[in-house]
Amino acid sequence: MFDRLTGTQQAPPWWLVGIAAAVALAAVAHGPTWRLARNVVTIAHEGGHALVALLTGRKLDGIKLHSDTSGVTVSRGKPHGPGMVFTAMAGYVTPPLLGLLFAALLAGGRITLMLWFSLLLLAGMLVMIRNAYGALSVIITGAVVFAVSWFGGSTVQAVFGYLAAWFLLLAGTRPVVELQRMRTRRMAPSSDADQLAHLTGVPGLFWVTVFALVALLSLVAGGALLFPDAATTHV
Repeated sequence: MFDRLTGTQQAPPWWLVGIAAAVALAAVAHGPTWRLARNVVTIAHEGGHALVALLTGRKLDGIKLHSDTSGVTVSRGKPHGPGMVFTAMAGYVTPPLLGLLFAALLAGGRITLMLWFSLLLLAGMLVMIRNAYGALSVIITGAVVFAVSWFGGSTVQAVFGYLAAWFLLLAGTRPVVELQRMRTRRMAPSSDADQLAHLTGVPGLFWVTVFALVALLSLVAGGALLFPDAATTHV
């Protein structure tokens, strides 16, 4: 197992990488599929809040994930200052940045490491979940990743890893669009962007733009990592 974690694995053919990207795009674009797949984005979103809260010295009380794909992370500490700002910023930028990290690992052939790193993150998050639906969501997600990493062959693992990376990269922008749509309709007065506006005095639209730029730049950089390496290896 140590050799598999520290070693490299061969990337799938470039056309399988393309199929994984197409499937991920379909999951983001298709409404009914997105409503289910968005739970994965919510796990990453709330996990980002939780991780940054801990890194900035805040005390994490717990995380709740809801069936409508919303979530909440509760931490204690100063109600203002850099720690609170970075914690509020982390949610929307975490899914695309996590996708970019996965893309970098996959580009380096670290497929098994990427899968087990995902399991480590999910296990750490499960400890802080404070409701049944949230626990079930994390357990099911972790079970799927574990089954692929333990029982799947090298090609199955590779395709799954590329699919996960593409999904997080492509899924980074849709929640931001949904956020701004809700803000325009005054349906999200306590959104992350509006909390940041309150904390910093900078308009919420600025923070929505920051979220969108991070998502788009991550997608461009992640796509550049995923496609050329696979194509070069197998041409």
